Order: sequence, then structure tokens, then C-alpha cells
Amino acid sequence: MEQDIINEYKDQVRILKQEIAELQDAGKSKDSANKRCLQKLENTTKDLEEANQEIKDLKKEIEKIKLDNEKPDISTE
Repeated sequence: MEQDIINEYKDQVRILKQEIAELQDAGKSKDSANKRCLQKLENTTKDLEEANQEIKDLKKEIEKIKLDNEKPDISTE
């Protein structure tokens, strides 16, 4: 009878150890996935910042061209 209880506890401990190992593996997988997502987000944010800067630069260039075209050409007068 006592041996049956001991064996039952041993089985439960073994099962719990397996579940812990599975949860740890799942946690590691989740951490890896989160890390990849964070890296992707950082890269996307960097690309967005660069694109926004390029847009600003192009807008300034367009404004400059517009101003240059609005100036009267005094060399032909």
C-alpha cells in the first residue's frame, strides 16, 4: 500500500517535471519570437525614420525649385 502511494507520487513528480520542461521550452520559443519581432520593429522604425527624412529633404528641394522658378529672370531683360 505504501509502495503504491510512493509510486504514484513518483509518477506525478515525473509528469510535473515533463510539464515544467515543456513550459520552459515554450517560454524560450516565445522569447525568441519576441526578440525577432522586436528586431523587425526596430528595423522598420529605422526605415520609416529614413523615409520620413528623405520626404522632408525632397519637400525642401521642391520648395527651392518653386522659388527659383518664381524669380524673374533678369538676364534676358
